[in-house]
Amino acid sequence: MSVRAEAIRVRDASPLFAALGDETRLKLVARLAKTGPASISRLSAKADVTRQAITKHLEVLAGAGLVKSRRVGRERVWELDPARLADAHRHLDAIAKQWEVTLARLERD
Repeated sequence: MSVRAEAIRVRDASPLFAALGDETRLKLVARLAKTGPASISRLSAKADVTRQAITKHLEVLAGAGLVKSRRVGRERVWELDPARLADAHRHLDAIAKQWEVTLARLERD
């Protein structure tokens, strides 16, 4: 991979992992993965933070492309974007492969 391609890949991954780097946001992603689409009221029902905080966290996740929302009546329903989660998986796989190559090279030397 060229240096330019690597820089673009890292620039694409950075907001994704920054969004996942917060415990509350990671819990929201896990909850949406487990239960499927949910409203803010449902997501904040058992949360340790306010509805407003949940909304802000969901907006950060949406900015990173991890979740999307749609209006259903008077509520917004949030759901995961599986394509963006697949991107995260690919990025982590690429990093793991780089480590494997590096470790194999160190073992040979």
